[in-house]
Amino acid sequence: MLAAIGERLSNAEIAAKLYISVRTVESHVSSLLRKFGAANRWELVDRARDMPVTIGLAGIPAGWTSFIGRDRERDVIRDAITGTRLVTLAGPGGVGKTRLAAVVAAHAASWFPSAVAFVDLVPVGDGFVAEAVAAALGVAEHPQQRLESVIAGRIGRGRALLILDNCEHLLAPVAGFAARLLSECPNVRVLATSRERLGIPGERLVTIEPLPASDAVALFLDRAKQVDPGFDTDPAIIAGLCARLDGLPLAIELAAARASGLGAEGLTAAIDDHLRLLTGGRGPDRRHQSLRAVLEWSHGLLDDEARLLFRRLAVFAGSFDLAAVTAVTTGQRPAIADGLGRLADKSLVIHERPAGRWRLLDTIRAFAADRLDASGERDAIQDRHLRWAAATATQLETKLSRAPGDDWRSEFDATAGDLREALSTAQRRHGAVNAHQFARSLGRLAFARRFLQEATDHFRRAAELAPTATDAVQDLLSVADCTFVSTTSGPDTFQLQLAAAQRADPAQDSNARAIALARAVATAGRYQVVRHPGPEATSEQARRCLGEASATGDHNDPAMAAALAIASAWSASHDLTLAQTAVAAARTTGDPVLTSAALDAVSDSQRRAGRLRQAMKVTQQRLDLLPAMDHDDPRALAEIEDILITACTDALHTGDLPTALSVAGQLSADHLLGGGSYIAASMQVPALILSGDLEAGLRQATWMWDRWQQAGRSPSGWVIPAMAMAALAHQLRGDQDAQATWRTRVLQIVGATGPGRERMLAPLVFLDVRAAIHTRNTTAAATLVTHAFGDFPVAWAQPYARAAGAELAVVAELPDAAERLTAAASTADQNRWAAACLARAAGRLHHDPAELTAAADEWERIGARLERAYTLQLLADRAAEGRSELTTLGLPLPP
Repeated sequence: MLAAIGERLSNAEIAAKLYISVRTVESHVSSLLRKFGAANRWELVDRARDMPVTIGLAGIPAGWTSFIGRDRERDVIRDAITGTRLVTLAGPGGVGKTRLAAVVAAHAASWFPSAVAFVDLVPVGDGFVAEAVAAALGVAEHPQQRLESVIAGRIGRGRALLILDNCEHLLAPVAGFAARLLSECPNVRVLATSRERLGIPGERLVTIEPLPASDAVALFLDRAKQVDPGFDTDPAIIAGLCARLDGLPLAIELAAARASGLGAEGLTAAIDDHLRLLTGGRGPDRRHQSLRAVLEWSHGLLDDEARLLFRRLAVFAGSFDLAAVTAVTTGQRPAIADGLGRLADKSLVIHERPAGRWRLLDTIRAFAADRLDASGERDAIQDRHLRWAAATATQLETKLSRAPGDDWRSEFDATAGDLREALSTAQRRHGAVNAHQFARSLGRLAFARRFLQEATDHFRRAAELAPTATDAVQDLLSVADCTFVSTTSGPDTFQLQLAAAQRADPAQDSNARAIALARAVATAGRYQVVRHPGPEATSEQARRCLGEASATGDHNDPAMAAALAIASAWSASHDLTLAQTAVAAARTTGDPVLTSAALDAVSDSQRRAGRLRQAMKVTQQRLDLLPAMDHDDPRALAEIEDILITACTDALHTGDLPTALSVAGQLSADHLLGGGSYIAASMQVPALILSGDLEAGLRQATWMWDRWQQAGRSPSGWVIPAMAMAALAHQLRGDQDAQATWRTRVLQIVGATGPGRERMLAPLVFLDVRAAIHTRNTTAAATLVTHAFGDFPVAWAQPYARAAGAELAVVAELPDAAERLTAAASTADQNRWAAACLARAAGRLHHDPAELTAAADEWERIGARLERAYTLQLLADRAAEGRSELTTLGLPLPP
């Protein structure tokens, strides 16, 4: 249960995953809260991060028959995966690589406590290897973090085994994926099966040969007796038959399924007849020919109805259920069910009983595909497959809309290979389905599954297939929204919105271009696009776009009027009146996303005017809109992400640490946001450390650092303040080495020179001032105080630094200490933490126990345990209590 909470699943999703009721989940969550003494669910998420990641056995196909022989190979492979990072089982089709890998994986589970995951790549197309692995592991993409990095973060902390089965059609992408995973995860092993090696340095190749005579005979007898328990014949005849089949397990199983009635001698004669029919005799490709012979023979013994069903199944890329087969093969459901059963009895189809699905082995599927091509009905069946795939995508989208908490993801994961392949086919076969709507549906499904890059690609494809320019604009705006969610890049989003506007046709829809332009203008203002290189050009471009949108858009249309009002508010110089006008216009539409964007303009104006508490009240109105927003709509999720980040920042602005922790926890724990990103963690670190929970803050900082490294050290203004706060936490704990490590990281990231360096280093000023107060090292106090009262572009840090600077002036007995207290009050009146700090500083200056007591009470109210403890230490009549609390916090006692 704790692991599921750590995956940021909702109670409904945990219930679906563990096959229990939501009420049972709620009971377990309550028990965990009591057990760990946790205040809320987000603390349980934090606890789960400290546990070894345990995925268990994921995706290993259940053995539908007993496993015969291969003792030597099993030993070789087990030894290989303990000593080699990448092991590839290579051999011809039908030699039993998949089954052998599955058996070894199940037996080796105890060696890999974090995860043993089996990924069937047969239905996977080029470019979707990471998605297939993610589906097996149950992970999703995170903002500013590639899916491969999320996978590495999921399994990379413990010993894990990943089996990549049937790699031969994806050698290059599988090799690239495996190489990256192995480089990032030193405790992970990869076991691949393929008809040829992957070609990665360090790869160990284990060639899987046909079965030796004794194992081949044992396999034949076992399978034949499943069909006819009374089957018995001369072992020498069976050995001869198995030799004719080259010891290939698949060929032997297919032949054994026909043992009843014919006997081994009859089987031998039948196989010989078919071998003689193959061109080329028994040449170098003899193993392929023996398998082909038994397939030809088995297929020839089917009746017409079974042969029809068998070849039509070849159109499926992956597994399929009865409903899918019924839709594609044109038969009646009872007859199809009976036909699947008969094909399974003859080992031509595999029945995955727990899942209620069937599949063809890759080798058999290739043979069935040849039969389908020879029949001349490939196009007709492929069209039916397309219609089924498009209908399935629509049904899944409907399920998602009606019950987003249901486990629709498993159905999507099971059919994703077919849906992706069908979409590619739909582009080539015009008219079979509405390819545009199909691409749009897949875009939304992939986004809801949090395959962000895949969603972006599908929406781009939808724009290419769009029947009208208006549809294309809508799809390209979805591309822009997906990009913002995955990268939080304002400039990229701005350019994509402009590209969407370019696709519009004013003759069709005058508002489509105007709305896209208005959204681009709002993006430019909200996300500081004009501050990036070339700000003058970008700002002028935004002004031109706003003018055109206003001139061409229908002002009588509520959505158009709201978009223009929001764009006007964000393009102005923080004009509160324009922002309030935008809110009024947005509320007439009933669209929570538009309303939130307008409210953000109001809070931005309040914030820049220094009215931080008023800004927080407006942001609270945005938080109240969250339940009305669709987390699976790219446009809405981009807004949701902004709401949570802004709310956390505003709470830090105002010193409201409980709210900052609550919202940061929601940002981190909400799996719909891909909350495992380093951005979410970076928002929690300052609130935790300012609250005095140094241990949790440092855990989050370490986790953030690791994820940021895995994400390629993307430029981010969020991580530097969090790193500086981590350095402060170590300073407060008396760990100078660790403090220096974090400080060095900040300096290395910022660099020695360059624009914005002082802004980026501003969080270190707060660190230095607080450290000086804690250690009572006032040697550089005057300089530090001067820095603390400098301009802080990291806005939320300014009241903290100034209040701490004023207190340091008091501690150091600087002559201007009283003046510093007065100067800091101008920013502290909007920040509870800063106000409490100044109250304590005033008590120290005046030697007034009443002021110190009031400060201690305020620290208690805002949840700053560490600051309260220090304040109590200053009270002579409560020194013992203060020192006791410091000891409880595990902190060094001050002099």
